[in-house]
Amino acid sequence: MYTYEYPHPAVTADAVVFGFDGKSLNLLLINRGIEPYKGSWALPGGFINMNETAEDGALRELKEETGVEDIYLEQFHTFTAVDRDPRERVMTIAFLAFIRQDDYSVVAGDDAAKAQWYPVNQLPELAFDHEEIIKMALDKLRWKIMYEPLVFHLLNETFTMTQLQTIYEAVIGKELDRRNFNKKMLQLGYVVPTEERVQGVGRPGTLYMFDEEKYKEQINNRNVF
Repeated sequence: MYTYEYPHPAVTADAVVFGFDGKSLNLLLINRGIEPYKGSWALPGGFINMNETAEDGALRELKEETGVEDIYLEQFHTFTAVDRDPRERVMTIAFLAFIRQDDYSVVAGDDAAKAQWYPVNQLPELAFDHEEIIKMALDKLRWKIMYEPLVFHLLNETFTMTQLQTIYEAVIGKELDRRNFNKKMLQLGYVVPTEERVQGVGRPGTLYMFDEEKYKEQINNRNVF
């Protein structure tokens, strides 16, 4: 293998995994079992091996440190600040995921002493520049749910309008007016009422479904809110 004579940076991959538990938006973090920042909370991640892509490295580190696997990761930014890592010159490639939290078991391993979900509005102090990475990832997620049908993959095939609104509110971080939300969702054309009803206190509620074909037809109609 050819090696350059001049110094060059090491490369890591970090996974920003947001989870929805039916009520709130959470973030998967690990407690570092090694230096630097031993005992601090951080994103799952680590150095990329010579024989793997950045995405493969992120998926491997995520599985080794948290037990979470078989998820889709999207690369969203590369962080290159010169002093971001006290060990050496390290740049990191960051990946984003949004999953239904209850579908995955979290078990700490490898360099992680602990692994657990934290509410995005109650995060602990973080190692490295991970606070900056998470902020950018959250901004990206909030943008994506306005233009892509991410939230529907976290719901059952049929769902109530309240369940749908709860996901949007959890990600956006603010309450939405119920009547305006219902109106806008129905105006999209791909949130479709079904013949099914959910039984509960009071009048039975309508169940809805996501019509992917109608979504594809209207994909140029941007921005939900």
